[in-house]
Amino acid sequence: MNIDVTSHDSLERIADLVRQQHNSLDTTRLSPVDGFQTRTVTLETLMREVTECLAESFRYRPAQDFPMLYFACGKARVGSTALSNLFGMTGMPSYYQPLKAMLRDALVGKALTPWIVPSAADEPNIFSKETIGPYVLAESLFNPLKLLIEAGYPRHRLHLIALDREPASALASWLEKLISRAPESTLLAHYVVAALSAVWVAGYARQQGVPVTHYVYEVSKEAVSSVRVLFDRLGISGSFTENAVTSWREPGQEQANNARVIFPSEAAIYKVPNLHTSDSAYRYQRRVTTSLSQAQLDVLERCGVNDAYRASVAACVRDLDLNAATSAHLFGEWLVTAA
Repeated sequence: MNIDVTSHDSLERIADLVRQQHNSLDTTRLSPVDGFQTRTVTLETLMREVTECLAESFRYRPAQDFPMLYFACGKARVGSTALSNLFGMTGMPSYYQPLKAMLRDALVGKALTPWIVPSAADEPNIFSKETIGPYVLAESLFNPLKLLIEAGYPRHRLHLIALDREPASALASWLEKLISRAPESTLLAHYVVAALSAVWVAGYARQQGVPVTHYVYEVSKEAVSSVRVLFDRLGISGSFTENAVTSWREPGQEQANNARVIFPSEAAIYKVPNLHTSDSAYRYQRRVTTSLSQAQLDVLERCGVNDAYRASVAACVRDLDLNAATSAHLFGEWLVTAA
């Protein structure tokens, strides 16, 4: 099967395959993409290579040596970097997409370096965030949680934080921030695939017996109370401090004081200017969506991205036990549709 996601007809067919998690997606040969992928390779092969590399550092460790990993995952541009900063501000080691960095090395045939997870004796709790998308189809389809579990990370030492964001806002962010790296039609297509793929990460977690907490970006409109509830749900209420949410800089500092976010080594092509907003606190950042065309908005509805978000909203309201007034304030019409 040849995948061309840039035409609307093809995109709808691919969206159907992603919703079904059709096995053809694993075995389709994915062609090189300038700067990002130099190999013609299948997703199945890439996943196996990364899994085998991870397993080298996992297989000889006893289960009790693995720290509890709070693993946040969603489509790109859902506020995951701000969340990783927040967890880092609590003093917890906070890892910035180590698994996607390995996948990206595999895409260009580079020797893989395993993610070395600290011992639970040194760090009983760690946080890691992974995002799905945006530049090539493989990173818009991959399941990072599956990489961990198949490499041997103990399921009982994992808790998935399933991330999402209002679809038009996230798409507008993709098109504004990433347009220097990929054409608009490619970004739209990969956005749809990534949004639908993220749904399956949560489904896979449940199949594997991994606890799931849905955390939708719009809850950051009430940042302190939402983070407090999230930490309670994760069982780490003792790590919560209001300052970790509201005070990322000391007086007079230009940069956030956060030495516990750990970044991987990545190629220069992934260093996009102004990709992340520098901020002094964890807070909601509204994204203007007027630049989106009606045709683009129609794609989100037709391909099921809006439905996926409605389901995320309903799950977030349930998982965080949000009352009716708070839910209406945070989600508005999306809550009404989800109910």
